[in-house]
Formats: sequence, structure tokens, C-alpha cells
Amino acid sequence: MDAETTASTPEPRPDRSRFAAAYRVLEDAIRGQAFPGCAFGVLAAGDVVLQDALGRFTYDADSPRVTARTVFDVASLTKVVSTTAAAMLLDQRGQLELDLPLAERLPALVAGRSAGDPARRVTLRHLLAHNSGLPGYVEFFRTARTADALLDACLKTPLEAEPGTRAEYSDPGFILLGKALETLMRENLAAWTAREIFRRLGLASTLFSPPPTARGAIPPTEIDETFRHRRIQGEVQDENAFVLGGAAGHAGLFSSVPDLLGFAGEILSAANADDRAPASIFCGKTIDLFSCRQGPEGSSRALGWDTPSGNSSSGRHFSPHSIGHLGFSGCSLWIDLDAGVTIVLLTNRTWPRRERQKIRQVRPAFHDAVREAL
Repeated sequence: MDAETTASTPEPRPDRSRFAAAYRVLEDAIRGQAFPGCAFGVLAAGDVVLQDALGRFTYDADSPRVTARTVFDVASLTKVVSTTAAAMLLDQRGQLELDLPLAERLPALVAGRSAGDPARRVTLRHLLAHNSGLPGYVEFFRTARTADALLDACLKTPLEAEPGTRAEYSDPGFILLGKALETLMRENLAAWTAREIFRRLGLASTLFSPPPTARGAIPPTEIDETFRHRRIQGEVQDENAFVLGGAAGHAGLFSSVPDLLGFAGEILSAANADDRAPASIFCGKTIDLFSCRQGPEGSSRALGWDTPSGNSSSGRHFSPHSIGHLGFSGCSLWIDLDAGVTIVLLTNRTWPRRERQKIRQVRPAFHDAVREAL
């Protein structure tokens, strides 16, 4: 994290009067202990119109205050900001075949499986679309205590459905996707995305595995009483990602509101670019491809990204032509490609224990209040 670069960038002045209803939603959430603190931001018509923070790192009165630039564990936002973004760039460069069988990149997937095993039919597209047939979540870390052992267990996981027939948001799917992309990159995901995406976009606070000296400036996510038996602060909360070394296709990324608004700005620029004003990394065709719903019928999933559904966390005002994602720690990113609006909300709703679920009501209420203010 480049503190000097971050500190030198001017802060937009928060417009509390215009967004008063949105502030009330978040203030009520903090009082109701949905989370101890949050950072949030809004991008509209190419400008940052709101960037602010409320609350503290924990519920303790002497805990540090969250700022607009506080770095959070963004959990499954990793899936879009890192892994899907990498897939988008590789596809754009002609290095990724979406319909390539996963076993061609990870042959161990089919070792010992029968000729008719559905795992042989899983493609990279299936993994991105969360319709591979893999289960949603497996506690590999309970028995696999090394990265190699965990990957081996993930590769051997039986499918629960024929690929393409069932939508099931899958962490194992993105663990395998990250590893498959690394075979194309010939480099680990963390190093490749840092160089090819984060650095090129000037995302100075976005990284995997923050150094120990930076951890105290990151809100803690949990008091882990079952696995690591310590306060989790500045290291990835997700246990499978922890065993994988802190950087994985499904989780492990840390980021801030300014960086995520910058990333979203690139997506919006690409979506609206023409030959005279290309975006810096992505092109419009790439955004069109990866924002298109994939099926089966009833699934809201595009390639890597989610899209608004009937009870979406995005609320009532994001257009059908929107993409977004949530993070287990209490983070969210939604981008309306038609309206040119992005809303970022970062929290540590899992502090001190992950059972808290009030964030489910907070997210749509906050998004609605922001969109109505706009």
C-alpha cells in the first residue's frame, strides 16, 4: 500500500445534505450493530460525488475511526476485481478460450475419474458463470493444511450437477479458475494482477497479503475461535484462502473505496468507449461479453459478475444492464452500465463473529437512498 500516494490525492468533500437519507441508513446500521464502521463512495457521470466513512474499526469507544481511504478485506470482491478482471484481459488478448475444458489446463481434475464423469465437461465458462456443478462451499481447510493439499482436495471434489444445468455460486469453482488462469499467465495470480491491472490503473491500496506493518490500519474481520484461534486483522478472513497462502481466485484481496471507484471507472469508460477515446485496459466488447447473463434459466450470473435480480442487494434502481458483486466480510460493488453510476460500500460486518446478517437489509436500503439522491 502506497501511503504517500494515497495521502497526496485530494479528498472530495462529502455532500452530507444531498445524501442525507443514505447517511441515515448507515448511521442506523452502526447503531444497530450491523457493522462497527464503513467506508463508501459513489461515482456518477465520471465524477466521484461522494466518498466518506462512518464508525470505527470495532465497537470499542477507543477503536480507530474508519476513513474514506481505509483498506478492508474485500473477500469475494476478489472474484471480480482480480480473477474475473484477469480473465477479461486474457480473453481480450486472445489468450483465453472460454469453452476450453478445465481439464486441459488442470489435468489432475480428471485423474482417476471415469470416462463419463461430468468433471470432464467443465469449462472455464462454467466456472465464471457459477454453473459448473461444483458445490457452493467446502471447508477444505479442516483437513488440508497446505496449499497443495487443499488444491488437490478441490480438484477431487465431486460435482453435484451436470455442468451448465444448475446455478450454484461456488468458491471451489473460483479456486480452480484462479489456478487455471495461472497456467495461462505462467505466474501467480497476485503478481500478475498487481502488474497488469492494479498498477496500470493506479490502484495503490489494492493488494493481496498486506505486510505486517500495514495490518493495524485495516479493520479486523473476526475473532476466530475455531481455526486460527486469534483476532483476524490485516490477513485474509477466508480460511481456504489462508491455507492457499493468502491469495486465491475466490478471496484474499484487500482494497479501498478510492481504488474500487477507480476500477469501476475503468469498466464504465470501457463500456462507453469509442475508437477515439479507448479505455486504458478493457474494451467495450469485453464488457459486453462478461456482463451478459449465462444461464441456466433463472440465474442472475454473468461471467464472473452478478446482475440485479428480484431481491438484489443493489436495490430497486439499478438497471438490468448492471454488474456487481458482494463480499462475505460485508463489502459490495455495483456498477450501472446504462446510468454510469457506481456505488461501493465496505464494512467489516463479521466483527466480532460472522453470524451477523443485518447487512442484508442495509445494502439495498443504502443503494436505494443513493440512487434517489442522484
